[in-house]
Amino acid sequence: MDLGISGRWAIVCAASKGLGLACARALAKEGVNLVINARGEETLQAAATELRNLGVEVRTVTGDISEPAVREQVLAACPQVDILVNNAGGPPPGDFRDWQREDWLKALDANMLTPIELIKACVDGMAERGFGRIVNITSGAVKAPIDVLGLSNGARSGLTGFIAGLARQSKLAGNNVTINNLLPGPFETERLHKTLSAAADANGTSVESISEQRRKHVPAQRFGQPDEFGAYCAFICSAHSGFLTGQNLLLDGGSYPGTF
Repeated sequence: MDLGISGRWAIVCAASKGLGLACARALAKEGVNLVINARGEETLQAAATELRNLGVEVRTVTGDISEPAVREQVLAACPQVDILVNNAGGPPPGDFRDWQREDWLKALDANMLTPIELIKACVDGMAERGFGRIVNITSGAVKAPIDVLGLSNGARSGLTGFIAGLARQSKLAGNNVTINNLLPGPFETERLHKTLSAAADANGTSVESISEQRRKHVPAQRFGQPDEFGAYCAFICSAHSGFLTGQNLLLDGGSYPGTF
């Protein structure tokens, strides 16, 4: 299927590896030019080289996207923002009794306020041009909160509530601008492997044993592959998805047990 987005421009945040890179790769395969951002220069340039080999223009901006100056550089590097993929690493797990106000503010800044700032900078231009696709990569914990991920639960849920209202503005939806959230479950990423390794250490067992236990709790009996996630993101960004907006789309292999 031709997704109808060849030649458009996308900003993809945290795109040097993992789900962000998978989204950038899927868009590049559809002919979308890219501005990609990450904090690590070496991994970002390696990702850019891979993506350029797919025949698209790729521009890079290294830095923490939660910093206003870095956001300005990212936006300035993109000739026209047709597609925005917001993505950021989640805050650390822990017990809320141990978190200070600064921990909450940092989580809110990275996982709620920064995406909102980027959306604010892009969305009206999208509406004026009659095309825009915004995808926020959040977490399955938004729908099924995990007790030790309170910082993530709170910050990402705040973003989710904000998007629920914004996406339904007729000024946006009526001008072919969609905003949706992708909620990943367990995917084969560096972050998942670090989580499994920490769990193995805490339980005095092997990573392989912990991984097998986790897979058994997924109805699909496996972890997701990043490229599966990227393909889903690319379709939501396509010309065919203009009637899909304001939704929270869970990709978790069937792990969430509810009907709705």
